[in-house]
Amino acid sequence: MTENTMTENMMMENTAPKTAGAGQASGAGLELKHLEAGYGESMILRDVSLTVKPGQVVCLMGRNGVGKSTLMKTVMGLIKPKRGTIAYGGQNYTKQPPDRRAKAGIGYVPQGRDVFPQLTVEENLLLGLEAADAKLRRAGIPQHVFDKFPVLKEMIHRKGGDLSGGQQQQLSIARALVSEPKLLLLDEPMEGIQPSIVMDIERVIESIKASRTMSVLLIEQSLSFATSIADYYYVLDKGVIVAEGSSADLSEDQVRRHLAV
Repeated sequence: MTENTMTENMMMENTAPKTAGAGQASGAGLELKHLEAGYGESMILRDVSLTVKPGQVVCLMGRNGVGKSTLMKTVMGLIKPKRGTIAYGGQNYTKQPPDRRAKAGIGYVPQGRDVFPQLTVEENLLLGLEAADAKLRRAGIPQHVFDKFPVLKEMIHRKGGDLSGGQQQQLSIARALVSEPKLLLLDEPMEGIQPSIVMDIERVIESIKASRTMSVLLIEQSLSFATSIADYYYVLDKGVIVAEGSSADLSEDQVRRHLAV
């Protein structure tokens, strides 16, 4: 580690994050510097640096098993990094627990439609409000969530486990949106979903981008959608960032070497 890097990390460690609700983290961006993380002694991410600017949609791309989901879990605090820093909204969150990150305005939709099957749609959504500030909690489930996913209004009293896979994914995204996060982490939200619901989810992501009030870090296997929606992209291969740029910069050679199966 260089002297400059050590000095930078010491300054980050001495900057305590301010306590803030989702509504107070307006325009918050994400910055990862020299991140290394993994499971036990197995290092998955190696020296990863990545930035999501306020209001920006960034796509994280790469083949299966290269560390994309590990990166998302590390950003959310589910995995502790071995080295490097995680800054959000200009504050250091490297050592903060997941609940602190959620209350600061980071919403997370994990891969695999992780809803509570024995709870109703309404109860699942109300759990999402736990990360919101007091004013949003008192207001209840915001109407804009049902505007984005009308089927959830129709199924408000049905259990999450009784919904189809696509409806569960809509519920998972909606649960992240009820607290009105300023940074949304989406881990392959269209994976294994029927085409009609894929289109609905794509429209929701497009509307989020159009509003420019929320930053998005998106993992998506559909190259056409990822390049059409992204302001910027990163390609991860074997735990290392191997390419980055605007979608217009993504070359056929990069697709062939790092994305093609």
